[in-house]
Amino acid sequence: MTEILNEIAGRASLFNINIILFLGIILFGGALGGRLFQKIKVPQVVGYIIIGVILGQSGLKFIGLNMIKSLEPVSTIALSLIGFSIGGELKIAELKKRGRQFVSILFFEAISAFIVVTALVFGLVYLLTGNLMMAVSLGLVLGSISSATAPAATTDVLWENRTKGPLTSTVLGIVAMDDAVALLLFAFSVSIAGSLMGGAGGDVPALSARLLGLLWEIGGAIAVGALLAFILSRLIKSFLNEDRILAFSIGAIMLLAGLATAIEIDMILAAMSMGFFISNFAPRKSRDTFALVQKFSPPIYVLFFVLVGAKLDIWKITGFVAAIAGVFLFGRTFGKLLGARAGAAVSKAPKTVYKYLPYCLLSQAGVAIGLSIVAGQVFPGEFGNLIVTVVTATTFVVQIAGPVSVKFAVDKAGEIGLNITDEDLVKQSTAADIMYADIPQIPVNTPVSRILEIFSEHDSLCYPVIDDGHLEGIISIDDLKDTFMAAELSDFLLAHDIMRTPAATCSISESADEARNILRRKGVEYLPVFSEGKGKEEGEFAGIIDERGIQLFFSRKMAELNKKAADLG
Repeated sequence: MTEILNEIAGRASLFNINIILFLGIILFGGALGGRLFQKIKVPQVVGYIIIGVILGQSGLKFIGLNMIKSLEPVSTIALSLIGFSIGGELKIAELKKRGRQFVSILFFEAISAFIVVTALVFGLVYLLTGNLMMAVSLGLVLGSISSATAPAATTDVLWENRTKGPLTSTVLGIVAMDDAVALLLFAFSVSIAGSLMGGAGGDVPALSARLLGLLWEIGGAIAVGALLAFILSRLIKSFLNEDRILAFSIGAIMLLAGLATAIEIDMILAAMSMGFFISNFAPRKSRDTFALVQKFSPPIYVLFFVLVGAKLDIWKITGFVAAIAGVFLFGRTFGKLLGARAGAAVSKAPKTVYKYLPYCLLSQAGVAIGLSIVAGQVFPGEFGNLIVTVVTATTFVVQIAGPVSVKFAVDKAGEIGLNITDEDLVKQSTAADIMYADIPQIPVNTPVSRILEIFSEHDSLCYPVIDDGHLEGIISIDDLKDTFMAAELSDFLLAHDIMRTPAATCSISESADEARNILRRKGVEYLPVFSEGKGKEEGEFAGIIDERGIQLFFSRKMAELNKKAADLG
């Protein structure tokens, strides 16, 4: 099988594919895969990764290792955008409300995964090899790596499904802080393992250096993120032009990513810090900033996840590696479940958090692979290669299963579709949703005195004039005013005499966005809606749309969604 794939890759390499065409194939293929998986109710991120697997090291090898290496800046920018967006979701008010809950769950789920994986890997390796030092060392290193949770795939599912509620808030809080705990556990584990394996990893100077490095990596990230957040918020404070806000925002995020790489601080944590400070200390401008960044991000995310899939090489897995990977995967899943529920119980988290949070903590990618590579450098040879291969193999599984389980969890928790904007509502709604459907109808021969009674009894500012079930015209409050200017005639006037022919109409199936555009484009105050077609000969009158009714509908809908999210806990 491998020889066939290599032959296909060799033939493909004969084509002169320039970098633009290459990126186009990856982006288009990834987007297509995401859409296909979305059609079968699977998170789109799974489709991106599967396309990467097909095109990458496990499949056609169209995306070679050299190309993956050269496209690392794409991954860097993607992780920075993800970190920035996560930071923007962490509101001080929410942290005050759920801070104890976050800390309890974070501690229990990270430590539980560490303990369970360490114990299981130690038992298996000692059973298979009889090497006590190797079994303890491998258990400790893999246990520390297991505590990390990947934010990228998890948050992509949350944003794709517009989730909001206690489970979503908890997940974002946990994945935002999880890496710091993993780094701390990794520093101690590598030091102990280095001592047991006969290296220099356990002496006092090496341990002190690692702890200082860890302090710089975390503390420096927070400081740099806060500084750039302050600068960006001051720059965009007076901007009204969206293009300028987007340019400065993306520029600041890329500057942060490059700076974090150069001075060796945690890039994701720095980006989270930047998003957090902007969101909480410049809230008015931050809404525009995050909305624009989110619109810019999708193509970068597609490239990133396709490259994640392309890196995975499933053909390097031996029986020994598969056994350790299986134990690692089981131990991590069980440890996260046990710890998350224990932390939720101790902190008295909402029921949905207790039940479904474990399903949201399966994904593992960037930080875990990064730590495994560091371990491979600290322990050169078979021991280090084993760590890298195990983490890579399990990453493939959880990157596929993780997003699916996240969607299952937020769906069961009832949080899907609660985090939407007015613009999202407009896109989701039709004319039938925003029209006044039960508005009183005025027959054509109704006298003015009766029309006045109708206006006084109801809130609407305009009413349809109907003859034999068909719309003949509209009477508005302005038409009544004009009638009273001819007071001597008002007693003799009927609805037919004072109505106006509508300047525009729309179908009941028309989108709310298009209906609103017709109102504004035609410069009219009301828009009659028909059950079919565009006029009285093509369908029956169904209702009336006006600007006030549109605003009331969206305000009521947003209030309902916010209340539903608040009622969840």
